[in-house]
Amino acid sequence: MYQPLRTPRTEELRLRGLRHRLTWWGERTETPVVLLHGFMDCGPTWQFLVDCLPEDWTCVAPDWRGFGHTEWTADGGYWFADYFADLEALLAALVPGSRARVIAHSMGGNIAAMYAGIRPDRLAWLANLDAVGLPRTTSDEAPERYRRWLNELIEPPKGTDYRSAAQLTSLLMMRNPRLTRDRAEFVARAWASETPSTSGGVQMRFDPRHRIVNPVLYRREEAERCWAQMQIPMLLLRAGLSEFRARLGADGDDENARLHYRNLQIVNLPDVGHSMHHEDPETVARHIVEFERSCREASA
Repeated sequence: MYQPLRTPRTEELRLRGLRHRLTWWGERTETPVVLLHGFMDCGPTWQFLVDCLPEDWTCVAPDWRGFGHTEWTADGGYWFADYFADLEALLAALVPGSRARVIAHSMGGNIAAMYAGIRPDRLAWLANLDAVGLPRTTSDEAPERYRRWLNELIEPPKGTDYRSAAQLTSLLMMRNPRLTRDRAEFVARAWASETPSTSGGVQMRFDPRHRIVNPVLYRREEAERCWAQMQIPMLLLRAGLSEFRARLGADGDDENARLHYRNLQIVNLPDVGHSMHHEDPETVARHIVEFERSCREASA
């Protein structure tokens, strides 16, 4: 099992009516680095990256609503705009008097990048791990999308069970051969909890209703308008082996990203996949520390 270098502690904080779980590393301050996880992930798996960041950085990672140990919504509805409001409430509680420094992955990166344009004076900088929006949609997709949503409301998806944490660990390593066993074991235990039975089984810690298709089509043009309003420096770390980049087509190119962000630094990491902070946290941390230093020097 992976042995953390920095000991985490947890806290519960009520945000917009839901009890959120926060994972902290370091002495509590009002200027923590905020870590935002991706879809189906949770805050504790930032451990590998935190262990590679400077020891004097206080870091805090929330579990988004319906993930990890944070409460599920009562009606099962998860709407993307709610994450903007959750993030705003989180920053008001944790970083009340200054601009927040944010590191975000995947879904968390898409939330943070749009929020940075919606609230251009709220963040200091953003380190974005492999998040440049979703594939474009067209209005022709709407009828089938609504049909699928209605069908899934009638028969909601069920939770995902595994025979054991060891089985989930093996599955994670099979899906991502760049993930070491000790880290895969750590992620498996963060993602799943023991089932009530005595069989040794585990169940994934997320609301299965997250898997219900969103009836609202993703409008990339709206995201691009938000990105264009961002004024802060953003480091975009691109994963050369990411399975998501190819789905974006031309929208996934570095040149396209430069069209929409004013103050952008792109670093391509050719040997990592989408979960780069799990696979090679040392390299990811090194680039983030260099980026943070350049931001401090520019503002001095």
